[in-house]
Amino acid sequence: MKNYIYIFVLSVSYLTTSQEKFSKELSFIAENDLFVSTFQDRYYSSGLFLSYRYLSKSKGTSLEKRIFKWELGHKIYTPYKSTITNVVDHDRPFAGYLYGSFGIDRVYKKNQLLNTSLQIGVIGPNSFAREMQQFTHDVYDFRKAIGWKYQIKNALALNFSFNYLKTILKTKKNHIDVTWVNHLNFGSIFTNTASGVNTRIGIKPLQKLTNTIAFNTHLNNAQNNSFKEIESFFYIKPMISYVFYDATLQGSFLNKKSPVTKEIVPVVFNTEIGLRFTVNRLNFGYAFIYNTNKSKELRYSNGHKYGRITLNYLLY
Repeated sequence: MKNYIYIFVLSVSYLTTSQEKFSKELSFIAENDLFVSTFQDRYYSSGLFLSYRYLSKSKGTSLEKRIFKWELGHKIYTPYKSTITNVVDHDRPFAGYLYGSFGIDRVYKKNQLLNTSLQIGVIGPNSFAREMQQFTHDVYDFRKAIGWKYQIKNALALNFSFNYLKTILKTKKNHIDVTWVNHLNFGSIFTNTASGVNTRIGIKPLQKLTNTIAFNTHLNNAQNNSFKEIESFFYIKPMISYVFYDATLQGSFLNKKSPVTKEIVPVVFNTEIGLRFTVNRLNFGYAFIYNTNKSKELRYSNGHKYGRITLNYLLY
């Protein structure tokens, strides 16, 4: 089976042409625990993200590229079952988070990347998480979600994010490389920090951090010497994070009237294993993601797993 996957990815990747420059991109990402199990629908239940990236025509002397990003995101959280009728059995709160964000990716010439972004939105009923989940359940003919009246209450969402990445190791033939990854989030929804490594294993030689779909740095224009390249690789990204605050569990400090709140687990381990590849103007990705428990007293104490599907389309 692994051989068939290898042949398929390698074949479709070579259908694309290189030596082209694309300075804009549309991206759609869906995250759902249904992508790893048709029987699981709990905790971080769903995430949908639509974004538009474009390359700046100006950059600093130390920068290879500067990329701007607009994103609309939506996340849904539920207890171990969304059909629970008794509020006493809610082992985590129902919660929804809807936001818009603007970010800047500063791609440095020495294989370093700094991402900064600002998210503005809302947590609570105004996020329309209840309606979104009900729509999904209607489509798949699942039972109606019950218990949303006990969800985290409405509050303003304002969050800042900083990410720093640096390639620290690569093999001589460039089929394997390791990038140090660091995250920092703080604001009215999430405050946490995380660090880990992203190890890529290339079906063909890997592209540098400054021009790869792995880190969304593959946009190019007349101001740089890079082109769109064919890419196919597997990756694994273990991370350890320390959580100071999570409004989807604890409720927002801006509105302390949420009927169900839970205590966070400060130290969380996260592992992501995935595949990325290009086909003409498209690039695809699938990832399996696992994290240890984020809250105390969860009914399922062996962590949570979900899948991510990525689809990006390049524009001139």
